[in-house]
Amino acid sequence: MSKIRKILKLYSQQRPLMSIAAQVDASRNTVKKYVSAFKASGCTFEEVNSLNDKELEDFFGKTREQPPSSRMQSMLRCFPHVDKELKRTGMTRYMLWEAYIKEFPDGYRYSQFCFYYNQWKARVNPTMHMDHKAGDKLYVDFAGEKMNLTDKDTGEIISVEVFVAILGASQLTYAEAVMSQQKEDFIAACENTLHFIGGVPAAIVPDNLKAAVTKSSRYEPTLNETFEDFAEHYGTTILPARAYRPRDKALVEGAVKILYSKVYAPLNKQTYHSLADLNAAIWEALEVHNTQFLKGRNYSRRLQFEEVERHTLTPLPVMRYQFKQHFYAKVIKNGHVNLGPDKHYYSVPYRYIGKRVKLLYSRTTVEIFSNYERIALHKRNKNPYGYTTDKEHLATTHRFKADWSPDMFLDWAASIHEDVRLYILKILDRKQHPEQAYKSCLGVLGFAKKAGNERLIVACQRALSYGIYNYKTIQTILENNMDSYEESLFADELPMPSHNNN
Repeated sequence: MSKIRKILKLYSQQRPLMSIAAQVDASRNTVKKYVSAFKASGCTFEEVNSLNDKELEDFFGKTREQPPSSRMQSMLRCFPHVDKELKRTGMTRYMLWEAYIKEFPDGYRYSQFCFYYNQWKARVNPTMHMDHKAGDKLYVDFAGEKMNLTDKDTGEIISVEVFVAILGASQLTYAEAVMSQQKEDFIAACENTLHFIGGVPAAIVPDNLKAAVTKSSRYEPTLNETFEDFAEHYGTTILPARAYRPRDKALVEGAVKILYSKVYAPLNKQTYHSLADLNAAIWEALEVHNTQFLKGRNYSRRLQFEEVERHTLTPLPVMRYQFKQHFYAKVIKNGHVNLGPDKHYYSVPYRYIGKRVKLLYSRTTVEIFSNYERIALHKRNKNPYGYTTDKEHLATTHRFKADWSPDMFLDWAASIHEDVRLYILKILDRKQHPEQAYKSCLGVLGFAKKAGNERLIVACQRALSYGIYNYKTIQTILENNMDSYEESLFADELPMPSHNNN
């Protein structure tokens, strides 16, 4: 009787019959029947409403709503399939109505088909207000209520956060207990979600927590740099929900409420000593939840995901994301920058000396940026006070010095003559440390360009016979014979050079 009173009240407010039918959850014909009887009585709404339930029942002659016809039942049986198919990209109601009318030629016309579908959808899921396309969005958030671990040794209760994610189209749900809402745990949980569903959606919709959004804005929120880098690695987009707009993430809010009864309630009765044990129990309860049939439908979240959504997801990249941290430092005069946490130095191109740069480092790599441009990439080395140098970063003169080694000078000398190589070897051997002889070697070999290879060979041969091994000896031999080079080739003796070994 309360439904009849509501029908008559809405009619007295001049509401359309279809609107009344939708609000009272009755067919349009039923509403029309009561309204016709009311109009035929000639009574006002106040007079009819003043009757008690028994009198009202007698007034309408004990009218009862008739059970749905076979025509209506046939259409209602199609609606779960229609609801699932509409999640496919490009699918429309009209296309599905055409398929329905082809199977049931005496079925309802398109406008009635849509009207009754909306009524059915409102009854099945009254909170639904958005149509989600397959593979489009993954909604993520943290549950408001925490779960607990118990320290096995001390008995201390440790509260942990619960991360929740849900796909928009199939409503496949994932949950995981983590130690905090910090970006390390948040990004790791997001990554585990992508591997749980086996693909990447077009967008991830987080709440405005600090791990995802550095500065919220209605139009252009500032994303957390690390979370944005994570999204770029997986080839997806971040679309933060608007602040103080819970409807933007109503799906995940609903998922959290469901998990309170499906996961929290049974698991809170048990005691867990580690995060791994707790998560194993969560995932077991979650699988039951994902494989249960949805209310009013003949399929589960898992079945809908496998059939409609899995193939729309982008494949996962080969490598998992490496969490990166950043550090700012100034490039010192030797063209290196210090990564503070490791106290290790990495080279950058010499033109950035004196500039402030940003180091983005992961477990295995160190990237160096200047004005958003990556200027260097190195393997991470945790050796304190050590140097990692890329020779291409050094200036030309510095690069040449960086290549200095005994083998380099010996190979250079050998390319001129074996006696020159022998003389360079003697210079290297007489110094306590090879680097002490590098400049002498460089000076001796430099005479090949100034005086020519032939004169240098003769000078080295003479110096070897004297047993004096330094740059000054070669210089003296060459200077004293500058004007009589031809004669020196056949001379039995040369003027004795100074025995200054400096």
